[in-house]
Amino acid sequence: MAVIDTATNTVKTWVPLDGLGYGAAVTKDGNWLLMPIPGKNVVDAVDLKSMKVAHAIAVGADPQEVLTAPGGKKAYVSCMGSNQVAEIDLTTWTVTRTITTGKGSDGLGWAASH
Repeated sequence: MAVIDTATNTVKTWVPLDGLGYGAAVTKDGNWLLMPIPGKNVVDAVDLKSMKVAHAIAVGADPQEVLTAPGGKKAYVSCMGSNQVAEIDLTTWTVTRTITTGKGSDGLGWAASH
């Protein structure tokens, strides 16, 4: 993954990932980048201070998108190949449950009830 210095529009550094990444999200505290790696069925958690992968969390097949929960303690990953969403606990870096979705699990979004 290329890290771009926006002041100079140049590559500042490269972060080696477990494979080609897709559909990343930053955690609420700004400390982690969660990057699905569809070819490896993992989500790489990149420590944004060290710019290194600190955790590779096994999820369902073909992870696509990540959405962090408003409370900052969980993330959800759509897994198109296994027709599910994986819930990741961001304190233990483990999948705590999976939610069956049916075919085509891809994009995610929050809906607020009023």
